[in-house]
Amino acid sequence: MIRNESFIRATVEYNTFEAPVPAYYFRGGWTAESQSPVTIRVAACGFYDLFFNGERITRGLLSPYISNPDHYVYYDEYTVTPRAGKNVVGLLLGNGFQNNPGGHIWEFDRASFRSAPCLAVSVTQGDSEVLNSASGFRVAPSAIRADDYRFGEVYDANFAIDGWNLPELDDSAWAPALPAPAPKGILRPADVAPIVKECELRPVSIVPCGDGYLYDFGQSNAGVCRLRIQGTKGQRVELRHADSLSGGDLNLAQVWFVREHWERDREIVHRDVYVCRGEGVEEYQPTFTYHGFRYVKVTGITPAQATPDLLTYLVYHTDLHPRGDFLCSDPIASQLQVMTRRSILSNFHHYPTDCPQREKNGWTADAALTSEAALMNFDPERNYREWMRNICKAQKENGSLPGIVPTGGWGFDWGNGPAWDSVLIYLPYYSYRYRGETAVIRESAPSISAYLRYLRTRVDEKGLLSIGLGDWCPVGGGKPKAPLILTDSIMALDLCTKSAELFHAIGNEAEESFARAEAKAYRAAIRANLVEFPSLRAVGNCQSSQAICLYYGVFDPAEELQAFDVLLEMVHACDDHMDVGVLGGRVLFHVLSRFGQSELAFRMITRLDYPSYGNWIARGATTLWENFHPTGVNSQNHHFWGDISAWFMQWILGIRLNPTLHDLSNLILAPVFLSSLTFAQGYHDAPWGRISVAWVRKGEDILLTVDLPEDHSASLCPEGYVFEDGSTQRTVSGKHQFLLHPKKN
Repeated sequence: MIRNESFIRATVEYNTFEAPVPAYYFRGGWTAESQSPVTIRVAACGFYDLFFNGERITRGLLSPYISNPDHYVYYDEYTVTPRAGKNVVGLLLGNGFQNNPGGHIWEFDRASFRSAPCLAVSVTQGDSEVLNSASGFRVAPSAIRADDYRFGEVYDANFAIDGWNLPELDDSAWAPALPAPAPKGILRPADVAPIVKECELRPVSIVPCGDGYLYDFGQSNAGVCRLRIQGTKGQRVELRHADSLSGGDLNLAQVWFVREHWERDREIVHRDVYVCRGEGVEEYQPTFTYHGFRYVKVTGITPAQATPDLLTYLVYHTDLHPRGDFLCSDPIASQLQVMTRRSILSNFHHYPTDCPQREKNGWTADAALTSEAALMNFDPERNYREWMRNICKAQKENGSLPGIVPTGGWGFDWGNGPAWDSVLIYLPYYSYRYRGETAVIRESAPSISAYLRYLRTRVDEKGLLSIGLGDWCPVGGGKPKAPLILTDSIMALDLCTKSAELFHAIGNEAEESFARAEAKAYRAAIRANLVEFPSLRAVGNCQSSQAICLYYGVFDPAEELQAFDVLLEMVHACDDHMDVGVLGGRVLFHVLSRFGQSELAFRMITRLDYPSYGNWIARGATTLWENFHPTGVNSQNHHFWGDISAWFMQWILGIRLNPTLHDLSNLILAPVFLSSLTFAQGYHDAPWGRISVAWVRKGEDILLTVDLPEDHSASLCPEGYVFEDGSTQRTVSGKHQFLLHPKKN
């Protein structure tokens, strides 16, 4: 079993940019008297790569997990069959988060846990432990001469030790492993879907570029390149990665930050280096890093080596499986669905990240804003649950949360606030709505309670909040038009409302009552101070302010039509363009559809002129971008604008699963047959089976196909159309086709 005294390391020195320290080989063995299966457990503060008798058996890239090791230390389990005689467990150990100088912007280089990486290994056969890392493991420096989670890897094949992980190797010249101080974190199994290879991409073009060659793979994504080269001994090949070009060369400013170490960082960020051994065809792919990129600039090769076979893009992300999709006759909308899914996946490496190049951080708002779309398209709830444990562990005693998780302490003084902290409630809320998950609610309930009470300590004399980040990345850049005091206060209202439902789901009546009272107090304070009567205009007088108030229930039912007319006036004043930040963007299209303006919402999303999602495609986007700006773009692979995918499914397909929240079997199908579309189709896999909806235009009529499991029914109420008998609603189960006719006014 993994014990505190089992942790070992190769050296006390840790890698810096100025003095790189190689990753180390670790190996230990035993003589098997029986060929019955053994269980190998590996815990690591860092990333490991595991081999058994020479065969690589690591479950995924960047194993076991990414965490603050002062909070949790993760381990993986493997079951293998030994051979008669000597058997060897071999590992490569990389820096991971334990030693990440490339995270200096977020102070990971100064984290309290920073040290040389360490690991612990235990091999058991039945009830007996046959191998433990604390007794007899030996180490030697590997061919990985430097590795950094964010910046990249340097591999010199001349330092490779052939057969290092085989039982036959004589390792008597290797050094004994050193005992390592026990990490502070709680040991936990890595109960997550691993990071795996999705596909391989070949370059679509190769062109000379300065002193090298520019490989274009046609799409932004995340992963690493496999290099295949027949080189000369000592030949140094450098791969630099980026999402975009500037002046025909890599736009490095878009994949890193121009900060105090820019002169140093730009020379090494997102760089992998391979030094050839010079013995035939050599293959290499990085082990302890990944990159977000479309383009790779290769230097150090000859013109003859610059072939399509030199580089292959290996796309890696957490092994999320499809659970829904959408397609329609509009190529822009269909492409946006593809881009959203790609952005969600390429930003999911153990947990949701903000981008796979600039940061790779677990920014909380990014995950919250896309959680519903992610759950409608994929199956992230297992990894959500583990990340939630880390989020709760990162919470301070006063109830506050950081803006990134994991963190070494950065993100409490800037980068958080109700809209960002919403991840604490949104992940369990939407996991409950779409999957019926209650375990994560129970585990997170103490942290949710503490957070709601923390917010109460931060309100001003009017009962309002203005403490965090607001309507981030507003269209055109600059300061958000929606005042922070409005967005923070409304997000607090929403978090209390959703928390009340979560407490209700687990039968915690006291906390449910507290959360409902808090929601009532925030709503009253907002209405008294942030809404103008009788005009019903929210402060800020902008699309975000008005849409957020409508979406989160600030207005009374009798006020909503007038308040919506104000929003509609604002949209028309912008020539039917969006003028929001991410918080307004998350709700604007849903509000428009709720009040019968789905045609307008769809046009705003898909139009090709600026600002719009369609304009991103017109400008060459293959993933969602971070911001809507006429010229500059911060990052070309962000997912926090990705709720449009949920909008496509909920409104164009009409899939409204569990609308009352507490009945997972409840389904409403209310498709909207947009006049600009000739067909739309898609599905969502509920826990009880697949929901499929497809419709095609037949002149003025609609041929609608609905396919459900026979033992589940739905209320089918198409918007603006009637069934052949003139009715407007049916209860359906199984597979049915209906010819619908336009409703007469």
